[in-house]
Amino acid sequence: MNDLALFGGQPVRTAPFPDWPRSTSELRDSIMNTLDSEGWGVGSKAIERFESAFANFQDAKYCISTSSGTTALWVALKAAGVKAGDEVIIPPYTFIATASAVLMANAVPVFADIDSETLNLDPEKIEAEITDKTKAIMPVHIAGNPCDMDAILAIGKRHGIPIIEDAAQAHGAEWNEKKVGALGLGGIFSFQTSKNMTAGEGGAIISNDDDFMDACFSYHNCGRVKGGEWYEHSHLGGNFRLNALAASMLHPQIDSIINDMETRDRSKSLLDEALSQIEGISPIKAYTGTTRQAHHLYITKYNKTHFNDIPRETFFKAMQAEGVYTYMGYSPLYREKLFITNADEYPWLKDTDYQSISMPETETIADEQAVWLRQNHLLGNERDIQDIVDAFVKVTSKLKSNPELFNS
Repeated sequence: MNDLALFGGQPVRTAPFPDWPRSTSELRDSIMNTLDSEGWGVGSKAIERFESAFANFQDAKYCISTSSGTTALWVALKAAGVKAGDEVIIPPYTFIATASAVLMANAVPVFADIDSETLNLDPEKIEAEITDKTKAIMPVHIAGNPCDMDAILAIGKRHGIPIIEDAAQAHGAEWNEKKVGALGLGGIFSFQTSKNMTAGEGGAIISNDDDFMDACFSYHNCGRVKGGEWYEHSHLGGNFRLNALAASMLHPQIDSIINDMETRDRSKSLLDEALSQIEGISPIKAYTGTTRQAHHLYITKYNKTHFNDIPRETFFKAMQAEGVYTYMGYSPLYREKLFITNADEYPWLKDTDYQSISMPETETIADEQAVWLRQNHLLGNERDIQDIVDAFVKVTSKLKSNPELFNS
């Protein structure tokens, strides 16, 4: 291998990876049709058309679109019956919205550790966190890699606790050949800029449960009653509706994501096969019930003991210099400043000490091992994927054979 770019050598790659998000003629035509003739907000056919198509795509009976994945989480939690002082079990390895939505519902986030092989909420860690205050369990399909839904649903059924899926990263992912999101009481998706379907911002809730979705309608639409009067308000709801132009952007992507998923599947297989040959690099695994992943991120684990104890951050710098941007991803949520609890602002958390929490699997993954690639890296051709492999091989071989380079 040539000298590392970090030390003045020629980088493996100088060209950018595929752009994301991307503009298409279908997307532009859909926007212009809505702009010209379908209305821009409440009652627009564009919103109805998208919600119907997305529910069908995700194997669900119903869909309600929302202004963001975060608002979708809050609406779903409230519709599931979560009230002030209740507890919601979540993983600590996820985006902050999973926890902040619980706080926005005046409820208490309760963390359960992750499975280090999949990075998802570990079913074996859930039951120890259940109390008489537990009113929901919210697994997160990290990177679009489904959680062990059979085990989690069984726990929910055993204790009479609803399961709300945070599928923000899991568009099109499948558990036992059925799309995720409506496997429990309901689930949410995000359409923020980085997501595999995007309108810049936006979200959706899906379910097969009539009562739950009626409640979601009310909480996301100013507390209005479905089928009621315009100025009839039954809940303390917000205006969390998606606008019609965003819906018109999303609708054509229900077709394009099918081809994108095939491309991501191929790229993931190529990377898994190649990188698993590098001792010390371990692609994230999937549960046996997983029949398809969404591949919103590509995540591997870096074990520094195979690389002369050179820390992961040095590996990142070397990879980035080669033109392949790898990074660490999430930190444990309970370390966020949000959870240095101000009892005046969050009085319902006054007896919860998040600073004393230690979850070893999450901390090892977040602090030492996780290596992330953004989803646009998976949308390239075989040459693009080979460049990623070549950069991994080039950098890891130098970490193993010439550790003195990194200690100078």
